[in-house]
Amino acid sequence: MRFVEPNVFFEDQINGKELLNKIERIGRTCYKSEDKITDESSLRFVRTILDSGHESVIEHCSISVRVICDRGISHEIVRHRIASYSQESTRYCNYSKSKFGNELTFIEPCFWKNGDVNDESKRNILNSTLEKIEQSYLDLISKGVQPQEARAILPNLLKTEIVMTMNLREWRYFLKLRTNIASHPQMREVAYMILRFFKKEIPIIFDDIE
Repeated sequence: MRFVEPNVFFEDQINGKELLNKIERIGRTCYKSEDKITDESSLRFVRTILDSGHESVIEHCSISVRVICDRGISHEIVRHRIASYSQESTRYCNYSKSKFGNELTFIEPCFWKNGDVNDESKRNILNSTLEKIEQSYLDLISKGVQPQEARAILPNLLKTEIVMTMNLREWRYFLKLRTNIASHPQMREVAYMILRFFKKEIPIIFDDIE
């Protein structure tokens, strides 16, 4: 049994300026104002369409992100409709195999990291429960049970990988919703990883999301 931290990886080489240029070229079709395109006009154009609520234009650009999270958080992610998903399958992945380290991998929960006595006692309960689950899973597999059947006992904290592809408008919606204080703390943890990268790499599009 081992724990890993949640993480995100970007499947695309992102050039923020080129994205804005593409959005401007496409967006100016609506106004037939292509003659106004300059080397610097995309920043102003994209800011204007976002301020006016004309966000359908940014749907023409999509980005794929690989998210390392637990199964519970992946269930929240796939509730977003306008997206494509490819996820590690517990039907076909046999975690007793050497390529998985012959063990189950869990996501380190962010909500029990303060180190006080109460957190330690909670963590002991968590660890002992997961150890029992891991041993039971491995025992079932050793008795010939198929992974798609043995997965019935796997918990939400099991590590998974899910690649999600969304257009920029849907990414804006996703990040506004999932960075909100009302979101699950592990969901917010992942969402802020994505948001920080987008803010760094893509001008304007995500500046208004905190």
